Amino acid sequence: MRKELYFGFSIMAAIVVGTVIAMPSLSEMTNGHLGLLMLSLVVVAIMMGFPTAFTLMGMGMIFALFSYLNQGEGTGQAIDRTLTLMVQRAFSVMTSDVLISIPLFVFMGYLVERANLIEKLFKSLHLALARLPGALAVATLVTCAIFATATGIVGAVVTLMGLLALPSMLKAGYSVKLSAGAITAGGCLGILIPPSVMLIVYGATAGVSVVKLYAGAFFPGLMLASLYIGYVIIVAKIKPELAPPMPEEDRRVPLTPPSEIFAKYSQRALPGLLAVMKGRAASNMSLGELFKQFVIIIGPLVFFAVVMTAMYGSATKPVEVFSTNVEMVSDGGMISLESAEESSQPEAEGVALPPGAEEEKVAAKAAPNSQNLSSSGMSELPSGDAVAAERAPVPMWYWITLGVGLLIGALFYYTLTLKRLEIFKMLLGSFFPLAALILIVLGAIVFGLATPTEAAALGSFGGFVLAWAYKQLNMEVVKESVFLTAKTSAMVCWLFVGSSIFSAAFALLGGQELIEKWVLSLGLTTVEFLILSQVIIFLLGWPLEWTEIIVIFMPIFIPLLSHFQVDPLFFGLLVALNLQTAFLSPPVAMAAFYLKGVAPPHVTLNQIFAGMMPFMAIQVVAIVLLYTFPAIGMWLPGVLYK
Repeated sequence: MRKELYFGFSIMAAIVVGTVIAMPSLSEMTNGHLGLLMLSLVVVAIMMGFPTAFTLMGMGMIFALFSYLNQGEGTGQAIDRTLTLMVQRAFSVMTSDVLISIPLFVFMGYLVERANLIEKLFKSLHLALARLPGALAVATLVTCAIFATATGIVGAVVTLMGLLALPSMLKAGYSVKLSAGAITAGGCLGILIPPSVMLIVYGATAGVSVVKLYAGAFFPGLMLASLYIGYVIIVAKIKPELAPPMPEEDRRVPLTPPSEIFAKYSQRALPGLLAVMKGRAASNMSLGELFKQFVIIIGPLVFFAVVMTAMYGSATKPVEVFSTNVEMVSDGGMISLESAEESSQPEAEGVALPPGAEEEKVAAKAAPNSQNLSSSGMSELPSGDAVAAERAPVPMWYWITLGVGLLIGALFYYTLTLKRLEIFKMLLGSFFPLAALILIVLGAIVFGLATPTEAAALGSFGGFVLAWAYKQLNMEVVKESVFLTAKTSAMVCWLFVGSSIFSAAFALLGGQELIEKWVLSLGLTTVEFLILSQVIIFLLGWPLEWTEIIVIFMPIFIPLLSHFQVDPLFFGLLVALNLQTAFLSPPVAMAAFYLKGVAPPHVTLNQIFAGMMPFMAIQVVAIVLLYTFPAIGMWLPGVLYK
């Protein structure tokens, strides 16, 4: 029997034995103990391979029936109420607005996956990062992070990178363990970095805003990816035999005909472009081709100028001043009261008022006077005129950003040789389209321009555009993407239905109340509670996948957060980092099995597991950093949604 089976059976045996020992005798057993028994049986049944959604529904229905029967209801009435519970829970899940974005994001992922961008992306990043130690592994991690973020489909990313990057790394002399660890860890980043289906599921389960979760998970996701890359660079620097540097001949990039013409004048792109523009007739380059090269080379400068102009307009937005005239009419004549209120005063203090708040504030200040005068028989006739105002002064952060941007731009153009220009063109055809799609979708959500569902629809349209641009859009691709999206969405929806029924049965039995009493009786501090909860989630990641952990165990932890004064948003970010282990921890390390399915025969499952262990340790470090410095996750939501 294989080692992983021994491990799985050992965990199941430990759960069964622990449940038997913890359960009281039949005469002392309460409904709460039945709830804990149901929880244990669900975990064992899922580990034995039963479908998660239907296991949750079946266990929930059976134990809900037990609960109604123990409440003294007749068999017929208990069955009727159990079936009613199932219908109500299923209806509430199917009418959830939050879950609409899941099929749209999944559809976007399948379309992007079929655009065949990953090979071009990996090759261009490999050449761009060739000077770094462990360049192949670093390029693999960056490719996985970008592609997994765009698709959110862990299995697809790990499988494709296993076919593309693993042979390249093994051929270059990379360690099997380091190669496998980089692919599996990088492929799992898609379930953390927005737009992530996991965050939508957690938000729907815990009642937390998905928009805030996306904003909060952005920097922790980048932090985790940076820690992975830093680990690979350090290992490659200390032990170069594990990640040999890229040979010089592999770094060579052939010049295209336009670059060869530039090379006659200069080896740097910008001087060559200017020289060709000056003597276009002698260079024998068509006007259309010259314009194309001009756009490619000058494009970053134009983009920077547009961004800084937009930032300048936002930073120096004119301050509106409202002059409010209130005319009081009484028996004795007319009284005119004028008051001016600047809306910039709250903004100067760092607090922006919502639209219409200025008028409300003026009205509130005028209200006492109007009340006093109305008692004397006076009436009021308000009128308001907007007074032109000057632009706000340019803040210091704008000049700092401008200076840093100009410095980076100068270094970019000074070091932009013709060979690097060819690599930049490769990135324009692979990296930037995906990055633009991700930034558009995330920007629309984070800055409040669109709801997650609307942004997901925009992302699906972007997936269509990418597939069309790379000539991969046809009826077969659309048909297959729609089928896989329907299959995945049905799985998620049924999982929510099963989770909802299971949670209702667990609450009816009093299992939640029993766990709360036990946890509160321990007298834990907030830190101790967070450590306990994260350790439990970490251990649950061994036998269970992240979907089961969220839908089964989050409803148990969430009610306890208010007692320990823990923000559900912050707790969700900790859980999101922790749930990376569900794809990397044996025996249900799905990323390892995805990679093993496409790896060469000499790459064993134990080698893949061993390669994933350092990256699991990095995940623990990331959790500690997030708890120690909560601003990593909470700063952006606090700035955008204060």
